[in-house]
Amino acid sequence: MRQLLNIISFISMLLAAQRPALALTYQTADSIKVVSLLTKGKQRPAGENLVLFYANQLKGLPYVGKTLEVNPKEELAINLRELDCTTLVENVVALVLTTRQGSTRFADFCTNLERVRYRDGRLDGYASRNHYFSEWIASNSRQGFVSEITGKKDDSRGAYYPFIDSQKLACTYMSSHPNRYPMLKNDAEALRLIKANEQSVNGQTVHYVPRRLLSRSRHQLAAIEDGDILAIVTKKEGLDVSHLGFAVWGRDGKLHLLNASQINKKVVLEPMTLAEYMQKHPTQLGVRVVRLKTGK
Repeated sequence: MRQLLNIISFISMLLAAQRPALALTYQTADSIKVVSLLTKGKQRPAGENLVLFYANQLKGLPYVGKTLEVNPKEELAINLRELDCTTLVENVVALVLTTRQGSTRFADFCTNLERVRYRDGRLDGYASRNHYFSEWIASNSRQGFVSEITGKKDDSRGAYYPFIDSQKLACTYMSSHPNRYPMLKNDAEALRLIKANEQSVNGQTVHYVPRRLLSRSRHQLAAIEDGDILAIVTKKEGLDVSHLGFAVWGRDGKLHLLNASQINKKVVLEPMTLAEYMQKHPTQLGVRVVRLKTGK
């Protein structure tokens, strides 16, 4: 037992020495898990989809919301024990980026998570977090990590099929409901910055695949690939996206969603098709599709 405790203590000190120079919130179990996942990722079979490899590694973890809202001041919160839909996507992307860099270091993962989660890759207070997914897409596109897929122009079936529906962004939810956010309700400067962030995306028109097309075959929806991030567009006032997950083409030839599910209370690959899933959620309009670029 004493030998085991010594080993754990040594690992903890080693991981602590690898921490990046920024404010972190995490448990030792998180850092150990990150290193373990990165080691497995480095040893995965050649040709395996790296995004889905990591997403599958996280299946079964409990769904817990608001795991980033744990400090009076913004810190880089790392929690590989509990996930919501956004932190599932962010952790998987950070793991992929770290693996592509050839690293298994916790510090490098933390650096990549900061780059993914915060506006232009830099933590600078609560308002620097990409709270709306449209902000997230814009920031990570500028950094060269992802690109939003909008289809190829095809006037015979509708321009940019299957991305034939569009939404004009009007992100106002946070600034309209500051009392629902502990870090906003008593911070006028943070609220001002949030409003500015909203305005940076508002008025833009984005294209998405409407849910009426999502039951179609893989051939018809070839613009969507395994491991793409699916951002579910919502008609809820003030919001752009209401849920996230990863695209998985099932053995049934239909599109499914791998997600941190509030209903199932854990990370799951939905057994129902994405089209069936969305029929149960009338406020969901369709999906925007975001893909990790290769070689980053």
